[in-house]
Amino acid sequence: MKIVLANKFYYRRGGDCIYTMNVEKMLREKGHEVAVFAMQYSENEESEWSRYWPTNMTKLDAFTRPFGARQVVKGFSRLMDDFKPDVVHLNNIHTQLSPVIAKIAHEKGARVVWTLHDTKLVCPCYTCTRDGKWCTECFTDKKAVIRHRCMHGGLPVAIIGYREIMKWNREALEEYTDLFLPPSQFMMDTCVEGGYSPEKFRVLCNFIDVTKVKGLKGEEVKRLKGDYYVYLGRVSEEKGVRTLCKAAAQLDKKLIVIGGGPLCEELKRESEESGAPIEFKGQMLWEEFMPILRGARFMVLPSEWSENNPLTVIESQSLGTPVLGARIGGIPELIEEGVSGMTFTSGDVEDLKDKIINMFHHEFDYDAIAKNAIERYSSEAYYEKLMAFYKG
Repeated sequence: MKIVLANKFYYRRGGDCIYTMNVEKMLREKGHEVAVFAMQYSENEESEWSRYWPTNMTKLDAFTRPFGARQVVKGFSRLMDDFKPDVVHLNNIHTQLSPVIAKIAHEKGARVVWTLHDTKLVCPCYTCTRDGKWCTECFTDKKAVIRHRCMHGGLPVAIIGYREIMKWNREALEEYTDLFLPPSQFMMDTCVEGGYSPEKFRVLCNFIDVTKVKGLKGEEVKRLKGDYYVYLGRVSEEKGVRTLCKAAAQLDKKLIVIGGGPLCEELKRESEESGAPIEFKGQMLWEEFMPILRGARFMVLPSEWSENNPLTVIESQSLGTPVLGARIGGIPELIEEGVSGMTFTSGDVEDLKDKIINMFHHEFDYDAIAKNAIERYSSEAYYEKLMAFYKG
């Protein structure tokens, strides 16, 4: 089978990029021909397909790219004509590439499937949040984004967001897309609430390359566990890291923060000044942070925005590390209470603090967590389901 994978960026920038590159690797190993369509970017990995890609966006491009710029149309059309794919698998494409590529793929006869990494289909600002709270006003009144100016950049960007969601509306995207593949039931329910037809959706949870996590079992895993817990991800406001640090500062257990982001230096400075038991490791590669994550008593995901299907939960559980997750978005779908982790009220410092203590006192079967996660999130199981959706 010949497949085009489309995503804005082609390096391991975030969950959407990691997912796209993992799918590419999996499909190639299974003998499929795979082409990639992305945007030119300085940090991209090398690709034989980059000659088809549009250049990096300028500030001026922000006024044209979201609606289907000529450079995107020309490059993608040329790729479709030269490669002649059976399937076009879309990922995070809004703004830099835009859904015009879904339209082109559909018109050229390819089957179009779209993995949804955020709520952009129903929310101009991607997150369905306003002033830190869940918001669905745009589901029924698209001009709400202009009225509230809830996109970064003020009124001009809000107007672009409004025009974008009006051009690439539900009717158009349902016509151009054969199947939407949300990784969580939460994501599907949100899109359906926003007006999309449930018949167009199939929930397909993310996967992990199990060769990265296999190795230790039983008592050996248990002996590895240290007297610390871990946060893994972007150090930013919406991830709830500030709330986590407030809770951690009131406890005597060590918290290791792995990742970079806009709050990193501020929170690091505050923790050093207060003497809080928090160590900031910064950005790390898998090979570097994997032993730390495997040795943690648990990983905490304190998000204050509605995560879809966070890969950090899947990675942690696959290593036999339980997860304490905020009760928001798709996070609770991945956690069996008291078995593979616990949940707490998002944004609530006291509840988070109490659950951190509970997680340290609770007896988890680390080996069972790893075994169940590997079975649930294996690439083999994912591949079989994905191929069925590719074939229709």
